[in-house]
Amino acid sequence: MSRIEFRNVCKRYAPDLPLTIHNASLSIEQGEFCVFVGPSGCGKSTLLRMVAGLEDISTGDLYIGDQRVNELPPAQRGVAMVFQSYALYPHMTVAENMAFGLRVLGADKAAIERKVKEAAAILQLTPLLDRLPKALSGGQRQRVAIGRAIVKNPKVFLFDEPLSNLDAALRVQTRLEIARLHRDMGSASMIYVTHDQVEAMTLAHKIVLLHTGELIGARGSVAQVGTPMDLYHRPASVFVAEFIGSPRMNLLDAVLVRAEADHAVLALAGQQLRADVDARHLPAGAAVRLGVRPEHLPLADHPPAQAGVLDGPLQHIERLGDASLLYVQAGGALLTVRVDGSALQPSGARVRTLLLPEHLHLFDSDGLACRRTAPLPH
Repeated sequence: MSRIEFRNVCKRYAPDLPLTIHNASLSIEQGEFCVFVGPSGCGKSTLLRMVAGLEDISTGDLYIGDQRVNELPPAQRGVAMVFQSYALYPHMTVAENMAFGLRVLGADKAAIERKVKEAAAILQLTPLLDRLPKALSGGQRQRVAIGRAIVKNPKVFLFDEPLSNLDAALRVQTRLEIARLHRDMGSASMIYVTHDQVEAMTLAHKIVLLHTGELIGARGSVAQVGTPMDLYHRPASVFVAEFIGSPRMNLLDAVLVRAEADHAVLALAGQQLRADVDARHLPAGAAVRLGVRPEHLPLADHPPAQAGVLDGPLQHIERLGDASLLYVQAGGALLTVRVDGSALQPSGARVRTLLLPEHLHLFDSDGLACRRTAPLPH
């Protein structure tokens, strides 16, 4: 059983320093691929190192399976860690690097050889077993580091930004290999740390997004836990909405006119519009922020009923090939609008976008989201 549970875990490096981790409570189920993501300094690597036993826990409890492991030595936790740097021994071959940990533990020579061959086959390293690290590419070296973890047959794999030293093409390739490895390994749990939300969205079963800075104290370190699509379509706060998604969500200042059970009416840019959210806990006249993803701002000349309209000059256009990003000054903000790549609007042209009720998000003055009543987009 490799379920991992953090119970009100805190980390403070010195009495006169602020908390690095504050009241982190979350669980990672057996066989789950969980990604810790967040801005630099939010404590995602600290959480990972707590699981490995490389960081002490100031307060709270950490369980792996049914065992509390706060004081358990790293070698007894059944975990294997892949670091950002490959940390390979330059004088050892690929096979020797992969076998080193088992040899230190005194494993049987025949068992070591069998496990190395099995891991090499999984990672497509068999033809490279006799090479030294200097004869390998960056992606191959990272696979050797992963192979060194596989041979230990751990209950939990820990990855600490393993792709950050690779170029863009190798990152994509190695990301696919890690996803395949998780499928092949079956019941082993994986925790993966990254600051790249694309890696988080494409790899994770579960994302743990961590706060940083002044947001930590009041709300704890964990901003939101959920599937990638939950965080994308139902962000719990402005922080989540702005962090998850590229380009980030557009945010506009608005005023709540009234709130019904299944929708709210807002005043924005001299008009009233509907958002499919439950804002009944807010008083009429409350200042709110309206959020909408760039791909949910369609262009149209004839708006349907209940749709809002924003109109403004095109400031800039970025052509990405399959899509174009229009930057439009409207509604008191510079909006990012994602459209088809064939868009031909000239700079300075007037652009008219629609605000559709089912695609709008609403956040209160504390930055917390109102519950959406519209179903998740397909």
